[in-house]
Amino acid sequence: MTTQTVGLGVDSAYEAVIGLEVHAQLLTRSKMFCSCSAAYTNAPANGNCCPVCLGMPGVLPVMNRQAVEMTVRTALALDCEIPAFTKFDRKNYFYPDLPKGYQISQYDLPMSLRGHLDFTVNEERARCGITRVHLEEDTGTMHHAGDVLQEATSSLVDLNRSGVPLMEIVSEPDLRSADAAREYLVRLRQLLMYIGVNDGNLEQGSLRCDANVSVRKFGVSELGTKVEVKNMNSFRAVHRAIDFEIARQVAVLEQGGALLQETRGWVETRAATVSQRSKEMAHDYRYFPEPDLPPLQLGRELVERIRSELPELPEARAARLAEQYGLSTYDAALLTASREDADAYEELVDAGVSAKVAANWQMGDVAALANQHHRSLVDSGVGVVGLATLLRLLEDGTINGPTAKELLAELYEHGGDAALLVRERGLGQVSDRAALTVIVDEVIAANAQACEDFRGGKAQALGRLVGQVMKAAGGRAEPALVNSLLRERLSA
Repeated sequence: MTTQTVGLGVDSAYEAVIGLEVHAQLLTRSKMFCSCSAAYTNAPANGNCCPVCLGMPGVLPVMNRQAVEMTVRTALALDCEIPAFTKFDRKNYFYPDLPKGYQISQYDLPMSLRGHLDFTVNEERARCGITRVHLEEDTGTMHHAGDVLQEATSSLVDLNRSGVPLMEIVSEPDLRSADAAREYLVRLRQLLMYIGVNDGNLEQGSLRCDANVSVRKFGVSELGTKVEVKNMNSFRAVHRAIDFEIARQVAVLEQGGALLQETRGWVETRAATVSQRSKEMAHDYRYFPEPDLPPLQLGRELVERIRSELPELPEARAARLAEQYGLSTYDAALLTASREDADAYEELVDAGVSAKVAANWQMGDVAALANQHHRSLVDSGVGVVGLATLLRLLEDGTINGPTAKELLAELYEHGGDAALLVRERGLGQVSDRAALTVIVDEVIAANAQACEDFRGGKAQALGRLVGQVMKAAGGRAEPALVNSLLRERLSA
C-alpha cells in the first residue's frame, strides 16, 4: 500500500500532507439523546425540538442505543479496534447553533481506534489509516444572509438538526494529493451506504467533510502548519478546495511568508478558500467527562454480534462477482457501486438471466433510464423481477434486442407485464426462414447500390441492408438470421 504524492507537479519541492475528518449523520429515527425525530430537512424551522435538544436547564440526555451500534458497525467495517470501555465528554464552546454552550462528544476514550481504508487512486493501491471513529451530537444550522458569514447582514438559527446522531471518522494524515482525498471520500461514502448507516448526501450535509491540509519539503519528516478547510459539499468541491489550499500554502512559503494555523472556508463562487478564524487546540474546548451519561461497556458479545451482521463489503463483493460470473474488474466495480445495484444484479442472475446479459443491460440501458428518470431500477415501474422477465424473453429468442429496448423504456416509466405486452401487441421475433427470405430478396432488389458496395468489399454496406430488412419486418426480425440470409443471397 502507498500514499499518493501527485498533485503538486513533478518539479515541486513540496509534498502535501492531508487528513480528512468526515461527519456522517446516522440513519436513526430519533435524535441522539432525546425522542425528537431525526428527520429534520422538511420540518418547519425549530419544529423538531424539545427541552433536551434545546438545552433547557434541568433536562437529562438518554443515549440512543441504535446510534451506538451503528458506530460500532462502521468501526468494524473499517477494521478498527473496539475498546471495552468508552465514555462521552463535554466539548465546550459558544456558538449560536449550540444552545447548551457545549456539545456532547468523545475525547480521550472514543468508541474505536486504529483502523484503515484501502482504495485505488490513479491505478495504484493506497491505504489511509483511521485514527478513530467516535459518536457525538450534531449542532443546529445557521442561515446567513450573504455568501459567507463575514459578509452576512443577518443570520437565523434553526435547531431542528441539533441533537441528531453524528459519527466522526478521523483519518491519519496519510493522503498526499487532492486525487487521493477525493477517492478516499468516495470509497468511505460507498462503505457507509453499504452498511446502512448514512445516506451519503453531501449536498444536504448529512455527510460532511473537513480537510486538514499542510505542506512540507520532500524529505522532511516534521509536519507543516495545519490549515482546516470547511464548507465543501461535493466531491468536486473537496478536490478543488484541497488543490487550491496546497497551491496557496506553497506560494506563501515560496515568498518567504509564514502560514497560520487557522480554519478556512471554501467559497465555490470564488473558487478559493477564505480565512474564518484561528484554529482551536484541544485544550481550548476544556473537555471533561459528561456527568449526565454513564460510561459504556462494549461487551465482546455485542461487538461480535454486530460483526456477524455486517454485509459483504464493496471491494470483497466486486472481487467475488468478477470470479463467480466471469466479469471484468471494471464491470464488477460498476455493478457493486451501490449495495442496491449489486443486489439487483445477483437477483437477475438468480432469476435465470445469464451473467453477461444481466451485466450489459444493467450497466447500459438500465443505467441510462435511471439517470433520465432519476429513479433506480428497484423504484422503477419494471423493477428487478420485471427486468428479469424481459431479459429471459430476449435470451430465449421470443423478442429481439430493439424490441426489448423499446419495451424496457416503456415499462421503466409506466410498469406492466412484458410477456403480456409481447402477446397482445404481436411483438414476438420473426424467425421464420422462409418469411424472412422473401423480405431479404425484396430489400436486395430495391438496394442495388448497397449490394454492389458490399460485394466490392465495403462491409458497412451490410448494416444498411440489415436496417432495411428490420424496417420491413416491423423491427421484429431475428438479427442473426437476417445477417445470415443477406450474406447467403449476396454471395450467390
